[in-house]
Parts: sequence; C-alpha cells; structure tokens
Amino acid sequence: MNTVPTAPIAAQYFDGKTSRAHQVFITVEAGILYLNGDIERHSPLLGLRVSERVSYAPRKITFPDEAFVEIRDQIAIANLLHETGHQDSWVVRLQHSWQAALAAVAVTVAVLCLAYLYALPVAADLVAKLLPTSVERNIGVGTLALLDKHLFAPSKLPLARQQYIIQRFQQLTPPVADAPPYEIIFRKSNIGPNAFALPSGQIVLTDEIIDLMQSDAAIVGILAHELGHLHERHLTRRVIQSSVIAGAATLLYGDVSAVVANIPTLMLDLKYSRDTEREADDYAIALLKKNNLPLKSLSTAFEKLQQISSSEPSAYMSSHPPSKERILHIQQAQ
Repeated sequence: MNTVPTAPIAAQYFDGKTSRAHQVFITVEAGILYLNGDIERHSPLLGLRVSERVSYAPRKITFPDEAFVEIRDQIAIANLLHETGHQDSWVVRLQHSWQAALAAVAVTVAVLCLAYLYALPVAADLVAKLLPTSVERNIGVGTLALLDKHLFAPSKLPLARQQYIIQRFQQLTPPVADAPPYEIIFRKSNIGPNAFALPSGQIVLTDEIIDLMQSDAAIVGILAHELGHLHERHLTRRVIQSSVIAGAATLLYGDVSAVVANIPTLMLDLKYSRDTEREADDYAIALLKKNNLPLKSLSTAFEKLQQISSSEPSAYMSSHPPSKERILHIQQAQ
C-alpha cells in the first residue's frame, strides 16, 4: 500500500444531485482517495467503483453516495490505478485482448455453423410437423401461381394420357399407413424436364419429363420419389430453414414483410440435400417393392436425367442434385 501521496490528477466532481461540475484534484495516500479544490472530501479505496476502460471516454470513480469524479487524462488515471493495485474485471480484460476477440469470433462462427447444420434442421422438422395444413396449402398455391405466370404453360399432353398416368399411380399401395394426400398435375415448361412436389400436396409433372422418360414405369418411379418428398415434408422443412436465415437478415436490415412475400420465389431456388434425397429415394424404393415393381425403373429415370444434365441445364437436377451414389443405392436395393 502506498504511503506517499500520488501525483495530483485534475478531475471534475459531481455530487450526483445537480449537474454542476466542481474542479478538483485527486490524490491517493495509504488507501485513501483525497479530493482537493472546489470540493474537499476523502474516501477509502475499497468503497469506490471504477468505470470500465473505453477509448477516449473519461474514467469515472464513484463514491458510496453516488457522487463521482470524471478524469479525462487516460494515462494519468491508468498509472494511478496501477499504483494502487486496481485490476479491471476479467470481462474487461477480455474485451481489450485481441486474442480473446479472435477466440470469441471463432466460437461464434462455430456455434452458428453447428446451429445451421444440426439445430436448425431439427427445429424446422418440428415446426413443419406442427404447421397447419392451411399454411402449406397457401404456400403451394402461391408457388404454383408464380410458376404458371412465369415458367409454365398449360400441358399439351392429351387428357387421356394424363388420366392414365394418374390412375396407374393411384392404383399403387402406399408403403406406409400415413401416406400423404396428393394430386398429380401437368404443365408444359420452358425450363426443361422437371417434376416436383409442392407443400399443398400437388406433384407437378412437365410434358418434357414425360417425353424424356419414354416409359410409364420410369414415370411411376419419378412420382414415387416426389411422393417421398411429400411424405417427409422436405420442401416445407427447407422453406422454414431458408426463411429463418432470410428472416434473421431481414430483422437486421428491416422490412419483415419481405420474408412472407418472397416465400414462393425462395422455393424456386431450394436444393435438396443428400440426406433428403436419400429419404425420398428410400420411400420410392419401398413403394415400388410393396407393389412388386422393378426398382430399375427408378434408377433408369435418374440415369436419363443425369445424361441430359451433362449436355444441357436440367431444372430437375438443379433442385435434385445428381449423384452416382444415389443410383448405386437404388441398384443395390434390388
């Protein structure tokens, strides 16, 4: 403990009751803080509170009665605190450490990545199961209306052919008791062969994908795969995940209504993950086996889609990433 008075430091004293500033000098001797100048007072160091270090901001020393002094000379007050043995809290020390700052950034990034990869999919699955069917219906209707306006035209496929495809698929026995309700609809597309399932239960087949398959068995395989997406509510889960990310950004930058307004557009750019593709494939495999249909029809369908994706852009393959592993998985399940 210092027994020799420290060098006086200029400060301003506020009594905590008025805004008037009193010019004082502070010194410390034998564990006691002394004020001299417009105000004369003293107080043991143990009863005082020292504010945190903030660049260019004055440091405050607060007395037990909430009166305080402000010191603008950062170097002088830092030296005084050092001489009296004062130490900032560990939180303050971390805030002023670049190593701690880097570590905090690394931990934050790791937590966000883990949340995105693991926590968000689980939460999206839970929300999707609790989501009212009316919400999914509205999302599906809005998305189809957007597609019909910009990408689709009425199907040129003869009505009898459409009915045959629908009836053939409806005759199949679902592999599980909780098979989702669905409706098969047809459209002509200017983005190439495509098939996808909307949250509202509609499975869209384009004329182009029917022409490409050249096989009713392959068309059934595609429909079975899309029904698998419906059963697992994959698209709803992906919309929820993507909406959470978009919503977080929107909350930071404003206009929350943009999240709702952009859901149909958001759905057009979603890509299924490898896990969701495997789940849909497994559902299709189970459906085909349940009805004693050859699994080759499913693998052949994907092989045809993969062939055209290498020579020209395929809308189906852009949302259903091609994978030789998936085709091999189907072949091994036979």
